[in-house]
Amino acid sequence: MYDLEIRMTNQPGQLALMGDTLGAAGISVEGGGMFLVDGVGVAHFLVDNGDEATTALTAAGLDVAACREVLVQRLDQDTPGQLGAFCGAMAAANVSIEVLYSDHDHQLIVLVDDVAAGQRVSQQWTAKNRN
Repeated sequence: MYDLEIRMTNQPGQLALMGDTLGAAGISVEGGGMFLVDGVGVAHFLVDNGDEATTALTAAGLDVAACREVLVQRLDQDTPGQLGAFCGAMAAANVSIEVLYSDHDHQLIVLVDDVAAGQRVSQQWTAKNRN
């Protein structure tokens, strides 16, 4: 899975253009969100094929600032403190979390500064917290 970071002008229709463009290319958005930061729309959306999505969005005139591999982590929704404990495990491994959101399947989507180290933490977390 890949996270697309898309920069958008702050005007109506930008998210519609993004969604319509991906839909026309047969690409499903699996999660994400958009925030206005200093007057610029900064969107992060999860897709299966980052290259195809980047090509389609760029052709439509949208600014794909980055396309990055993500970590996908399931937390126990019924156990308070899971997010803090997982983020603490990343911090203890000196892994910086740069972007975090949920997908449509209630999984945590995480972008980190060191993917290999983040994957090790994620795998250890899953093994330790398997029910």
